[in-house]
Amino acid sequence: MNESNEKIQLDRKLKLNRSRKNLRRDVGKAIADYAMIEEGDKVMVCLSGGKDSYAMLDILVSLQKSAPISFSLHAVNLDQKQPGFPENVLPEYLESIGVEYTIIQQDTYSIVMDKVEEGKTYCGLCSRLRRGILYNKAVEIGATKIALGHHRDDIVETLFLNMFYGGKLKAMPPKLLSDDKRNVVIRPLAYCKEKEIERYAELMGFPIIPCNLCGSQDNMQRQAIKEMLRGWDKQQPGRVETIFRSICNVEPSQLADTKLFPFTELGISRIGDVDGEENTLRYVEVI
Repeated sequence: MNESNEKIQLDRKLKLNRSRKNLRRDVGKAIADYAMIEEGDKVMVCLSGGKDSYAMLDILVSLQKSAPISFSLHAVNLDQKQPGFPENVLPEYLESIGVEYTIIQQDTYSIVMDKVEEGKTYCGLCSRLRRGILYNKAVEIGATKIALGHHRDDIVETLFLNMFYGGKLKAMPPKLLSDDKRNVVIRPLAYCKEKEIERYAELMGFPIIPCNLCGSQDNMQRQAIKEMLRGWDKQQPGRVETIFRSICNVEPSQLADTKLFPFTELGISRIGDVDGEENTLRYVEVI
């Protein structure tokens, strides 16, 4: 029996190390590719209590110990006063790993329930309220970067949400300057697969806090997109990865946005040959 338990524990340890290695690689590459974290940065890590933010914080803490630059981490959770929210879980976890943190207590739950019609999704208003509060907190504590836990699958889902329901070709950038120009937002998990994060969270045993506010809304547009992508990836493994690579490899001249490419300035020019005798029609881009 002891030998069997030891074998199980060893197998679990190997899987955990492999999963951590994969996430560290992907997070490290994303940070390097987009210069997400720089010398002296104070990174405010937004912690929701879900698998993604737990994994992000854990990997950033791990990278902080071996990174060639010095940066600090400050975890922030917004307690939105949802009924049944376990207020002790995150403080106890953060204290156990020795990470500086702040818990913001603000009742956005009541606002969302009051403003959103029954049957409608809460996510839009909830996220806007949450974003404003967190942006203000970042300025208050002097954070130079705000880290959000969106991963590769979130980014691809957002691409299709905007295409299907918004008529726009946009997703979630790995790094952006907020509209008010006060904060730089980073997504260290941008290259990470959701399946890998799920595996890591399970192996680590993070104290996951479910979102009771929106968890019952199975007909959300994002859920429909998620199911569509899962179906595609099942039919042709790697398709979601290919879609994500396309977001990173954009050719504006092959799309149709006149703000990104000067289509109206394209034309042709008649250019004489070397001896200046016969004019030859050549197509050139006039930019």
